[in-house]
Amino acid sequence: MRVAALISGGKDSCYNMMQCIAAGHQIVALANLRPDENQERSDELDSYMYQTVGHQAIDLYAEAMALPLYRRTIRGRSLDTGREYTKCEGDEVEDLYELLKLVKENEEVDGISVGAILSDYQRVRVENVCKRLNLQPLAYLWHRNQEDLLREMIACNIQAVIIKVAALGLEPDKHLGKTLDEMEPYLLELSKKYGVHVCGEGGEYETFTLDCPLFKKKIIV
Repeated sequence: MRVAALISGGKDSCYNMMQCIAAGHQIVALANLRPDENQERSDELDSYMYQTVGHQAIDLYAEAMALPLYRRTIRGRSLDTGREYTKCEGDEVEDLYELLKLVKENEEVDGISVGAILSDYQRVRVENVCKRLNLQPLAYLWHRNQEDLLREMIACNIQAVIIKVAALGLEPDKHLGKTLDEMEPYLLELSKKYGVHVCGEGGEYETFTLDCPLFKKKIIV
């Protein structure tokens, strides 16, 4: 299946692409939603749907993979926040629809790689968009054990660094820039002590991938 990958730059979307390839699919394009650079705090959008921290480096990510990158600015807001989603003009989900519609028209893809692990909110909305576009969502990480996932990501040589922290026990001065490998023991400790999600599914931290087996070249920062 020809697949476009929704990417944030983080570890989850990267590892899900690796799972797509392992399942016999072909990643042919990347897709990313970014915040409006004219608004305040454009580096990070207050969104239920999208990770936008690190969006400035997404072009480097696409260059490292040597794949076409499709981007769209997020114009909408979180309007329909119910358990189910129906098409809602002005909602940020419709930005995803327009982005994937463009990708499908240009790349003739059949599936979308999605790095969601735990969020039903995200899953329901991605599935809604994919159904409307007759695309197959591919979410191989969905409801996997997070300790297992983190261990696998490290074992598969995903070199991702922490670019944001927002949890008890995680401090910018100490932990920003640390790799998954360096952070794993401490994240497991925080999980036992405070219930922190070791893959950051509660928003505890965000990552950016600098290298992985899919990259043609490493990103240097």
